[in-house]
Amino acid sequence: MFTKRLIAGGLTALLIGALSACGSGESAGSSSSVGRSGASTTAPKARPTPDTVTGLRDSVRHLARQTAKGTRPHTVTKCAPATKKVQHRSSSGSGSKKKTRTWTTTEHYRKCSKVRSGTETYTRTVRAERWCVSLDDVGGDTAKDDVWYQVTRAAYDEVRIADEHARVEFAPTRSGC
Repeated sequence: MFTKRLIAGGLTALLIGALSACGSGESAGSSSSVGRSGASTTAPKARPTPDTVTGLRDSVRHLARQTAKGTRPHTVTKCAPATKKVQHRSSSGSGSKKKTRTWTTTEHYRKCSKVRSGTETYTRTVRAERWCVSLDDVGGDTAKDDVWYQVTRAAYDEVRIADEHARVEFAPTRSGC
């Protein structure tokens, strides 16, 4: 009798867990597609958080990384043998019979320093890679058009595949492009 109750309770818990995992948490009337980047291609169900922006997709822009060749001093480590005198002390006895013996030795070591040896070329970044999105009707305000935001690569990809003038929502990394 006890085992039947235990099995029934376990199956009930498993069924509840499976059904709650399948639920999306959205009401039946709303449909939105949200990608891993957090960009949504339909109107948000709830009020957006302060760090997200909403509007109609206008255009997207990808600015590639810009680099230039530069030169800088090339340094190498040069070492030379060196010596230094070290003083040692040894004590024996105590009180008035205490004796201190002092002697010096010469220790050998390598003295190393960085010295300039010509120049080397390297690639420096003039402009980092950027992904930008332009929105119309930002935050529902029809007067705010052509506002550019810099976004992550994932948010850029989500907005890029959205239809022209589709409502989108994303969290920009900074304003302007």
